[in-house]
Amino acid sequence: MRRAITVIVSLAICAGLLSGCWSQKELTDLAFIVAIGLDKTEDGKYLVTFQVVNPGNVAGATQRGGGAAGVPVSIYTSTGDTLVEASRKASEKLSRLPYYAHTNLIVVGEEVAREGLSGVLDAMERGNQLRPTAHLVIARTYLAKDVLTVLTPIDKISANQIIKTIEFSSKNWGETVHVDIWGAIHCLATAGRNLVITGVTVEGDLKRGKRQENVQSSVPDARIKLEGLALFKNDRLVDWVDGPSSRGVLWLLDCIRQTNLTVSWKGKKEAINYQVVRAKTDVKAKVKDGRPVISVHIQAEGDVIETRVPIDLSDASMLFQLEKEIKKNLKQEVEEAIETAQRDKTDVFGFGEAVHRTDPRLWKKIESKWHDRYFPELDVTVTADMYIRRTGLRNKPYTPRG
Repeated sequence: MRRAITVIVSLAICAGLLSGCWSQKELTDLAFIVAIGLDKTEDGKYLVTFQVVNPGNVAGATQRGGGAAGVPVSIYTSTGDTLVEASRKASEKLSRLPYYAHTNLIVVGEEVAREGLSGVLDAMERGNQLRPTAHLVIARTYLAKDVLTVLTPIDKISANQIIKTIEFSSKNWGETVHVDIWGAIHCLATAGRNLVITGVTVEGDLKRGKRQENVQSSVPDARIKLEGLALFKNDRLVDWVDGPSSRGVLWLLDCIRQTNLTVSWKGKKEAINYQVVRAKTDVKAKVKDGRPVISVHIQAEGDVIETRVPIDLSDASMLFQLEKEIKKNLKQEVEEAIETAQRDKTDVFGFGEAVHRTDPRLWKKIESKWHDRYFPELDVTVTADMYIRRTGLRNKPYTPRG
């Protein structure tokens, strides 16, 4: 009898402890926030922008072709002395409970980034809902609020479009990089490396881009565009790099997967297009005369995918000369990126980490002065091996008859 009572009591206790309904939340009571924008007001407070999904309109837009339904997202803003305060005050405008488990994008305004990201990232990391895998971008020229209010075609939710654009661009072009909250925190906590984050801006008429007509036209009045890389020193934004220099940064970070290099040939600019299909960057440090020096070696393979000049690609000597030209262009991009970072006194390449691995005792002595004294004067040697693996179906380009 005692045994039966014990079993019954145990089951009752387990049933109470394992009950899954105590924290239930109805879907109709939740506001699904997919993106957050962070700006500063004129009086120094945080201006937080919430991009909230309108589920019925997103589904309706998919079924009706995109134009007939209402807007897929709604924008709410709130201000506060801290991010948490601004988030709480949003309840004055939202009729539902803010739900951050589906937040995949954080857009940080340039002013906030220049003041420092430490406080921002601390608040995001401590939250029990916000995912540390949420993408992080910096709003350039425009406010983060402006970026999130532009309506986008194809991907109805602009946050999703920004995320997908970063992913595809970083794989195929190599001037952007994916950074999430956890990665940013890890970088800031690592000695000898500074942060690099992709920039995003608005191209076109911002006012018209906020209207539904922007997604009903084959040529939208405004588009969201990735633009440049933000270079940080400690947790503060100090400079931007664009074009080949931004790709040079990513060559040094070993983040290039595929990209294209155009080279001049016999006096004609952008004559031959070389597509990188595989790349690897090795960074090594050594100590010479008591000072650290860095050697960077880049190895890449690729294909010739376009020629605009007469060239015999079946000639091995021609291919060798072409590889030298490609190597020259690559080294120029990388050296420009190094010069920019040294001028800004910010080691975004992780050269300090390489020194730390090579000589921990020396690193302990120079760590406090690395970015301001040693890195700007650092001797960096760049070497590269570029190989042409394929030249396409035609070895000799045809010559149009005059």
